[in-house]
Amino acid sequence: MRVIPERDSRRSRLVVGCNTAGYGPIRMTLITFVRDGGLRPHPDRSDPNANVIPDVLWLGIATTTSGVDVDDISIGDLWDRVTGTQPDPPLWLVVLVGLVALGSVVHGPTWRIARNTVTIAHEGGHALVALVTGRKLDGIKLHSDTSGVTVSRGKPHGPGMIFTAMAGYLTPPLLGLFFALLLADGRITLMLWFSLALLAGMLVMIRNAYGALSVVATGAIIFAVSWLGSAEVQAGFAYLAAWFLLLAATRPVIELQRMRTQRMAPSSDADQLANLTGVPGLAWVSLFGATALLALLAGGALLVPDGLSLPDFSAPSAP
Repeated sequence: MRVIPERDSRRSRLVVGCNTAGYGPIRMTLITFVRDGGLRPHPDRSDPNANVIPDVLWLGIATTTSGVDVDDISIGDLWDRVTGTQPDPPLWLVVLVGLVALGSVVHGPTWRIARNTVTIAHEGGHALVALVTGRKLDGIKLHSDTSGVTVSRGKPHGPGMIFTAMAGYLTPPLLGLFFALLLADGRITLMLWFSLALLAGMLVMIRNAYGALSVVATGAIIFAVSWLGSAEVQAGFAYLAAWFLLLAATRPVIELQRMRTQRMAPSSDADQLANLTGVPGLAWVSLFGATALLALLAGGALLVPDGLSLPDFSAPSAP
């Protein structure tokens, strides 16, 4: 992270990463998915018969064999469906997606792709905290080497700068822990739609083509799962996302310290925090690592179903 002074010495620009080219506007088209696998355009409201859609999955809400009355779908109904609870997935599915998440973190080629998700959370954390602390957010850029840059303007010192610099490495584990809390409460649909809301908010601040592609592609996958996936598919995907954020949060911290040891990251978040606070960079790396480990322990306990217990091998009592 770099602090670039401006002409006004009382303000600065907080930068993480490097610059790339901008991107053009993105358009999205809403279509209606039909249960038999075909596609239909969104119903024409001028057609008096268009308010009934037989056997259709519309807005990812419901399907019936007799038809869905679009006029009866209110904001309240949608809210109830999004915030309602779903049953816990079977233990084998929770364990399976956890192993898949672990494999994606430890397998090098897979990690180089999956790490883009961690970068999205990292830069999104910088951006959100910058806004919350009153800094002016200029934009976010994500790069194909899984690095990123978040640019914000404000005072070159003080709590706003410190919390913005801290947020990057803390966001992935804390977000994974938050997802685990939602899933432990059965809020699978809410977790997926909350993820979409975060990505949509981040998209408007993306300032390069690869960043826009990364955010849109991630959102499209979540969108497709939440609209088209069965309850078991949605649960498996949601638990996979939570496991991945919890497990993946430690590897960037290890990579950060390795680069610092080799003097390859003189402007890292930890070193920026050291300059701002006088606390050594290694202490900040330790904070990032401890947060990731504690979030993993707490989140893992939340993700394992309550019904999991060791079998009772004690001998039955005599009659």
